[in-house]
Amino acid sequence: MIIPSIEYIVQQTKEKACPIWQVVINEEMADSGITEEAIRERLAQTYEAMKHAAAKGITTSLRSVSGMTGGDAAKYYNHLKAGDPLLGDFCSKAVSYALATSECNASMGVIVAAPTAGSAGIMPGAFIAAQEIFGFSDRKMVNSLITAGGVGGVISERASLAGAVCGCQAECGSAAAMTAAGICELFGGTVEQCMNAGALALKNCLGLACDPVAGLVEVPCVKRNGMYTVFAITAADMALSGIKSFIPFDEVIDSMNRIGREMPACIRETGEGGLAATPTGVAAREKIFGEKK
Repeated sequence: MIIPSIEYIVQQTKEKACPIWQVVINEEMADSGITEEAIRERLAQTYEAMKHAAAKGITTSLRSVSGMTGGDAAKYYNHLKAGDPLLGDFCSKAVSYALATSECNASMGVIVAAPTAGSAGIMPGAFIAAQEIFGFSDRKMVNSLITAGGVGGVISERASLAGAVCGCQAECGSAAAMTAAGICELFGGTVEQCMNAGALALKNCLGLACDPVAGLVEVPCVKRNGMYTVFAITAADMALSGIKSFIPFDEVIDSMNRIGREMPACIRETGEGGLAATPTGVAAREKIFGEKK
């Protein structure tokens, strides 16, 4: 599926008088030859895999092989259950599930790259929490996945989803934008509001370094997933209130691409700069791999 621009999606929704997800699924059917029913079935299975990963991270004391991460999802979930969290039930559940999914990934569990393994907790965190708290149907959740996938497709076409190419703005930033658009549509946002939500999320991630300690998708990745889940929900809520992005979404994506390709290689997933280059980060690498740099 190749969708050239956000503007194309907006135009198609107006020309065909249909929601974003319908435009995206039409493009996928035309490209792949797969029926809508088959696409929906595949995405329903994808969503179940997301829920399984989140549940595993919450209920199991997962630890990564490196020992750097694990247990924080359960800790935060228990904090939520213990009383009144500062973020409220929706955002706190979203954080819990985002952390859980990312910890599941770090412990070699099965996750859904959404759009990457390093950003795999953001979308499930927000989507699963929204369904649990507000009672959305499975069909509506699949619609949101389709919309999010369409946004991710545009980002992939115009820029990149890889941290090695554009830094973590391309991973957690893209995931936040995709999630913001999907959540906005889930709560009744117009096409313009959904795309403003995506733009608001992504433009405030510009320049985000990909600096995994010891080159592993653990630190700062796990906690970053929790943080950017709330970021995505905030962007959606702002758009639903009528707040707009001054810079159009397509231009934000293009800016992300330019910024990413101008980033030094040391902060593009190499594990050589940023937090990975701190004394603590270097010591962790030496302990895990037994090597000095």
